[in-house]
Amino acid sequence: QVQLEESGGGLVQAGGSLRLSCAASGRTFSSAAMGWFRQAPGKDREFVAGIGRSGGSTDYADSVKGRFTISRDNAKKSVYLQMNSLKPEDTAIYYCNRRVPAPAYWGQGTRVTVSS
Repeated sequence: QVQLEESGGGLVQAGGSLRLSCAASGRTFSSAAMGWFRQAPGKDREFVAGIGRSGGSTDYADSVKGRFTISRDNAKKSVYLQMNSLKPEDTAIYYCNRRVPAPAYWGQGTRVTVSS
C-alpha cells in the first residue's frame, strides 16, 4: 500500500516558478513509474508528466513540454515537479500517482494558482 502527499503549491504570477513535491510511504515506491496530474476548475483530471522507475525516462503533456521537469529521489521516496514559465492556464490542483493511476492512491493534491 502506498500513500502519497503533495506539497509546494501556491499563488504565483505568470512567468514565475514553483516546485512541487510528492512524498510517498510504502515499500513499493521505487518499483513504480510515477506521474503528475492536474485538474483545473470545471475540467477533467489530466496527465502532466511521468517518470520511469529509475528516473531515466520521462514524458510530458505537450502543454507543459519545455517548461516543466519531473524528477524523483527513490532514497527519499519522493517525486518532484519543477514548473517554470507558469501560465494562467496552469492553474489547477496538482496530484501525483502512479504513471498509470491507481484510484486508491489519489491524495488531496496541492493547489497552484497562476495570476496574469
